[in-house]
Amino acid sequence: MVPTCTLGWAATMATDETFVIVGAALAGAKAAETLRMEGFDGRVVLVGEEHVRPYERPPLSKEYLRGEKGFDHAAVHAAGFYEDQQVELLTGAHVVKLDPAAHEVELSTGERVGYTKLLLCTGCAPRRLQVPGADLPGVFYLRTVEDSDALRQALSGSPRVVVIGAGWIGSEVAASARQMGAEVSLVELASSPLEKVLGRELGEVFASLHSDHGVKLHLGKGVESLAGAGRLEEVRLSDGTVLPADVAVVGIGAQPRTELAEGCGLAVADGIVSDEHLATSAPDIYAAGDVASVYYPRYKAHIRLEHWAAALNQGPAAARSMLGRATPYDETPYFYSDQYDFGMEYRGWAPRFDQVVFRGDKAARVFISFWLQDGVPVAAMNANIWDAGDAIEALLRAAPRVGTDRLADGSVPLEELARTH
Repeated sequence: MVPTCTLGWAATMATDETFVIVGAALAGAKAAETLRMEGFDGRVVLVGEEHVRPYERPPLSKEYLRGEKGFDHAAVHAAGFYEDQQVELLTGAHVVKLDPAAHEVELSTGERVGYTKLLLCTGCAPRRLQVPGADLPGVFYLRTVEDSDALRQALSGSPRVVVIGAGWIGSEVAASARQMGAEVSLVELASSPLEKVLGRELGEVFASLHSDHGVKLHLGKGVESLAGAGRLEEVRLSDGTVLPADVAVVGIGAQPRTELAEGCGLAVADGIVSDEHLATSAPDIYAAGDVASVYYPRYKAHIRLEHWAAALNQGPAAARSMLGRATPYDETPYFYSDQYDFGMEYRGWAPRFDQVVFRGDKAARVFISFWLQDGVPVAAMNANIWDAGDAIEALLRAAPRVGTDRLADGSVPLEELARTH
């Protein structure tokens, strides 16, 4: 496996410091970019397992999967960026051992690289389906661009598709498969899609969305087995229902890839435990993106987010911390999704809530929903409304105790509610 650039140029750099970034996806790529933007002129090594330059993952279940846009649309940077910025991008390689005491990593190539500072952006791996037949040809997971390429090919010819799991990946893949002409069944243990994240009221919005677009919903049901003569032919559900299937896509969650951290004794608890500066329990080691369980002073809690915005923002924040320019990480959790003609943005953190309030037309799927805890908005989602983001952000940061009537009244500006005492 040949790196995309060689390692020899570092001796000419102005400083002898080496910053190593493990994981060449969005968080790692943005961290490398930030190091150079902030003036770091030492050696930057960016290690990635895949054989392509860093890219963003959201398009893999949407426009890239459907073949509407190519890889360059998903790529974090243009092809020449890493060479131009003298970032040593090592593709098709991974770190097999981390030695915090020696400040050294060992690569799969056998090479050892010493570091001054280290950033772990090792991401997540899909949870595997543990039922008979789960390893049959025709069963797909979606995490990498290679996965998306294979799934796109499988979806050609309008196959019968069973999507197992109605979280974000499952819901977006179901929508894309329908848009590509497939016959789609969506299987979910909960009573509605996305119920674990959004609650039942919003889950029902997504249930009706998919149903209106011809997806057959099988809610409150699990998968008992998959079967076929040499390749997938059917999916059997927990209630005995048998779904004919040419393709099954499994989206039942992801697990943080903490093996390196655990192997060298870093604190791990649902991800690599990091403080508000993205620093881990070991000196000079930081974590960002899907794998990082970051302490948020605002919420007084560690939170691990498997979302695009977390990778986008935590990578640069970690880079600044590595440079000694740390400020507490305070970005509001954010994610978005596009399914059919329905687009939404979610801001905030609502591990608990006791009320959901809607502003707008829920039936038309043009609304803002607010999650409240003890009368205080803790999260909000704008659906097919695109001019409310800043006002929602201000409202969530102000955290006022507002009356639900005013919150639901579209004639009351959100900016006014943010000033409520």
